[in-house]
Amino acid sequence: MYQDFLPVAIFIGLAVILLVAPLIIQYLVSPRFNKKGDKLEIYECGELPEGSAWVQFNIRFYIIALIFIIFDVEVVFLFPWAVVFKDLGLIAFVEVTIFLGILIVGFIYVWMKGDLDWVKMKLKYASGRYADLGTEESN
Repeated sequence: MYQDFLPVAIFIGLAVILLVAPLIIQYLVSPRFNKKGDKLEIYECGELPEGSAWVQFNIRFYIIALIFIIFDVEVVFLFPWAVVFKDLGLIAFVEVTIFLGILIVGFIYVWMKGDLDWVKMKLKYASGRYADLGTEESN
């Protein structure tokens, strides 16, 4: 009975080795002395860094990137269906029509919400540095 657990024990042992070995190798290889000067400089593509690394990006970049990834991944599901379309028949066509309907409704929602607009000039509650742009109520 205990022979059935041998592959599990081997798998756990291999997992522990694969977790601990890189840490040990990193400790042995990494420099422990002379951690000043050039060793602490940020290296990026051979160029010296200019300015701060804390650059603020517009949140719209992330929203559009996430929307692209979501719809891109969902559309990838259509390729296997297209390969075997003739073999699956009418039920598969109905299922994909429902799937595409859900995608289109999601796309229309994102579009109507205005998340695909790169620059929104109308702000709901404009204050501070955005007060000059105007609000939805004032326009």
